[in-house]
Amino acid sequence: MADTVTVRPPTVGSAADGKRRAQRRKRRLAVVFVLPALLLLGALVVYPVLFSFGRSLFDASGDRFVGAANYAAIVQDPATLKAIRNSAIWVVVAPTLLTGLGLLLAVLTEKVRWATAFKLVLFLPMAVSFLAAGIIFRLAYEQDPDRGVLNAAAVAVHDGFDDAAAYPTARAREGHGLTGGAGGPYTTTSTVRPGGSIGLGFIGVAPDALPAGAKAAAGPADAAGASPAAGTAGAADSIGGVVYLDFAPGGTGTPGRVDPGEKGLPGMTVEAVRDGRVAATATTADDGSFRFAGLADGDYTVRLPAANFEAPYQGVNWLGPALVTPAIIGAYLWVWTGFSMVLIGAGLAAIPRDALEAARMDGATEGQIFRKITVPLLAPVLTVVFVTLVINVMKVFDLVWIIAPGPVQEEANVLATRMWLVSFGGGNDQGLGSALSMVLLLLVVPAMIFNVRRFRRSGA
Repeated sequence: MADTVTVRPPTVGSAADGKRRAQRRKRRLAVVFVLPALLLLGALVVYPVLFSFGRSLFDASGDRFVGAANYAAIVQDPATLKAIRNSAIWVVVAPTLLTGLGLLLAVLTEKVRWATAFKLVLFLPMAVSFLAAGIIFRLAYEQDPDRGVLNAAAVAVHDGFDDAAAYPTARAREGHGLTGGAGGPYTTTSTVRPGGSIGLGFIGVAPDALPAGAKAAAGPADAAGASPAAGTAGAADSIGGVVYLDFAPGGTGTPGRVDPGEKGLPGMTVEAVRDGRVAATATTADDGSFRFAGLADGDYTVRLPAANFEAPYQGVNWLGPALVTPAIIGAYLWVWTGFSMVLIGAGLAAIPRDALEAARMDGATEGQIFRKITVPLLAPVLTVVFVTLVINVMKVFDLVWIIAPGPVQEEANVLATRMWLVSFGGGNDQGLGSALSMVLLLLVVPAMIFNVRRFRRSGA
């Protein structure tokens, strides 16, 4: 008789042990896969954070423990407080403007035919590094209108409404009948009576800078009555004269006298002044001649107002102390507007169209639909975009460092640039720099936690 084999059912305990062993194997396998990332995270994030915190408790040399002294120094240093103020401006202004611009552009691009091409053009600056963007805007903000495109446009618009002075570099030849400082006004040192004439010589104007219509200067006597530009000869109630460039080609000629080859200065405003009041005004002709007619008898001085010699409008000082931070924020907007628009546009595409169509059927205007339906439905996306931008602007460094000129660097500093300057840019105080880095970390972490929680809720 063959032996029988008894098969015993597995016990409950052995099944549970097998399950636990399988789970342990899975955990070990997960650790093997995650370990490289954990090591990298520890080396690049955890260790630097811990080291920076420890370093922030020591003095500049790193030899003496000072506790919280570096943190106390942060609120006592005016330059650091200015950096904190600028960082606060960045956090409030830049994310708000970017979120608003992104929302507006995302809504508008839905209504244009070439929406994809429009989005591509706006998103292209994201492909430009902050270094390149900083160089681009540093050149665009140049004060010289011949180099800075923004000031070139500003000067063109300004000069379209307000004529520039024709002779900003002109100055009177000293000791030849005119008194006044650089830039005017200039007044004759002696008086002249009706029926007389006067010559007013100027230097400092390059011959090739004269107006195209400038002609050979008329003689003062001719301007008073004998030249066609001056009127009738021998008028007893008029004063005539000439304003001219007192420089003959080749340097020949006599200073203070109209010589052959010297040209008049057309377009000059000239005033006849008596007892402190302007009695008559004239404008010089192409040959520099002018004439005051209908004057009462008496002594007059001739004055050339400062408007003739005003320096040309040079545009806006974008990188001056008052505007450097808004100017840098403008460059930041150029880079990140496309990012905001694309993210909000993706959220906008996910909005149920039934709700929008139902609102239109009920007679709602586009403005009402935007305010009461579109924006509330986009609130989660807008929040994520805003918080992400807040995190980003807290760490902004490149644009501030590149765009702000050296003399106004302190006016534009934010926490990141201040940390660099204190630690490596000449301050050589890595204790204070480490304290600033910890403050910056503490400011960024809450926003990061908020974003992570929102992403988890969205995934759930």
